[in-house]
Amino acid sequence: MADGVVVAGTDAASREERGLTYPFGPPPGPGEAVEIAPDIRWMRLAMPIVLNHINVYALRDGDGWALVDTGLNLAASRDEWDRLLAGPLEGRPVTRVICTHMHPDHIGLAGWLCRRFEAPLVMTRLEYVTARMLIADTGQPASEEGAVYYRAAGWDEAQVAGYRTGFGGFGKAVSSLPAGYVRMREGDRLTIDGRQWRVVVGEGHSPEHACLWREDDDVVLGGDQILPKISSNVSVWPTEPEADPLGDWLASLERIRNVLPEDALVLPSHGEPFHGVQPRIDALIRGHRTALRRLERALAEPRRAVDVFAALFARPVDDGVRGMATGESLAHLNYLLHRGRASRRRDPDGVDWWTAISEEAGA
Repeated sequence: MADGVVVAGTDAASREERGLTYPFGPPPGPGEAVEIAPDIRWMRLAMPIVLNHINVYALRDGDGWALVDTGLNLAASRDEWDRLLAGPLEGRPVTRVICTHMHPDHIGLAGWLCRRFEAPLVMTRLEYVTARMLIADTGQPASEEGAVYYRAAGWDEAQVAGYRTGFGGFGKAVSSLPAGYVRMREGDRLTIDGRQWRVVVGEGHSPEHACLWREDDDVVLGGDQILPKISSNVSVWPTEPEADPLGDWLASLERIRNVLPEDALVLPSHGEPFHGVQPRIDALIRGHRTALRRLERALAEPRRAVDVFAALFARPVDDGVRGMATGESLAHLNYLLHRGRASRRRDPDGVDWWTAISEEAGA
């Protein structure tokens, strides 16, 4: 066994929490990989944000490895990859880089790894194209449409100025992507080391998020679509202010729940691998439906998007997460709007005021 490879824990390490079973022991430490299924190694990269880690995976692929997700474009992450590649990944080459979706913690070092090993990038089309679009914003001035969007949500002028200052930050966390890629689509099957992985696509958290399901032993690379302890951010952004990502998210979860087998081993991007995909999806759906009911009650009087944070989030919203909280609030508000359960009125100052039309129990 290579240096830094930890064999997955036995059944003695298994534990249950909230209907999920976590079959393994501690997550991998720096420079380590845990072999959690045949030909699959689990590694973890640190991130200097509230969500302080991302899980990345290496799949045996002939004489090399197919990597799934990459971490942020940080010097510390590149150094950690050097340690992993030389240690638990045995100095073998990377054959391809597979990214579940386009968020910077997933694609941040994809271009760097692809160039280093002359390996192809594998993504769904909407994820690749959206990433290229956002990277192109780097160094550009913030759009006036974005300022209008945040004013409408209830941001004050100092907060709008902060949006302008931080605009284009996506590209700073992502190394330049290859000019071409290999496309994944719903229902495609990737052959990796002679074994088939079925592509299962979700929406809402990102435009065309790819999960990968190895059907012969029911291992699922879940990305951010199915996380064990937190719900993925589902947001409306200035690029598509009338979108209904929460509707897309809930519909995707319903469909995926009916596709994946009950005994699947889910390998998530954050948290620990687990069994219990159906109970977890049920809990994710239930959580959003409960939040929608709280939101409708809060909209008994007209409110702005920034006024409903308390109805949706368990902790106070500070400046560091204000953008994501605003996007998630608008996702829930747009969900009600699209279903005739809330109305929206823009006042002369350009601020939107939302009011519930009904307080249905269902969502």
